[in-house]
Amino acid sequence: MRVLGIDPGSETLGWGIVDGSGLKYAVVEFGVVKSNPRDAFAKRLANIYEGVSAVIDSFQPDVVSIEEAFYAVNAGVAIKLGQVRGVMLLLAEQRGLEIAEYAPRLIKQTVVGYGAAEKRQVQEMVKMLLRLKDIPKPHDAADALAIAICHFHHAGMKSRIEKSLRKIP
Repeated sequence: MRVLGIDPGSETLGWGIVDGSGLKYAVVEFGVVKSNPRDAFAKRLANIYEGVSAVIDSFQPDVVSIEEAFYAVNAGVAIKLGQVRGVMLLLAEQRGLEIAEYAPRLIKQTVVGYGAAEKRQVQEMVKMLLRLKDIPKPHDAADALAIAICHFHHAGMKSRIEKSLRKIP
C-alpha cells in the first residue's frame, strides 16, 4: 500500500509518501507545496491542487490520508483550512483514491504516544519510525509523514479486526 499523507495549509501544504504493509513501512518522498500569501485565495487553492496533483501523478498512491479540521481560535483560518481540505478531498475522489481522515490528537497519539505532543516530538518520532538520518523538514512535511504513518497503524488494526471477525462462525 502506498499512502499520501497531507497536512493541509493554505500557504504551506505538507505531503509525504510512505510505502509498505501492516506495520512495516518506509518513506518514499516528502515535501511541501508553497503558495504565495499575496495571491488571491482562489489562486492559492489552484496552486495547491496542481501541486498535489503532480505528486499523485509521480507517486501513484493508493490512499490519501489527511488531517481532519480542528478548532482554531481564528475562524478565518479554520475556514481557509477547510477549503484547502475540500480541494484535497475533491482531488482524491476525482482520482479514485481511498480517503482516510484523522484527528490531530489521534495522529499525535498514534505516532508519539501523547495526543498533545509538540511539533519537535512528532518530527523526532517520524525520524525514528522511518529510520531517517535527520528529522524531516519543514515541520509541515514531517506532519504529513506522521499522518501517513497513522494510517498504516489504523488501517492495519481495521484489517486485523475484519479478518478475525470472518473467523467467527
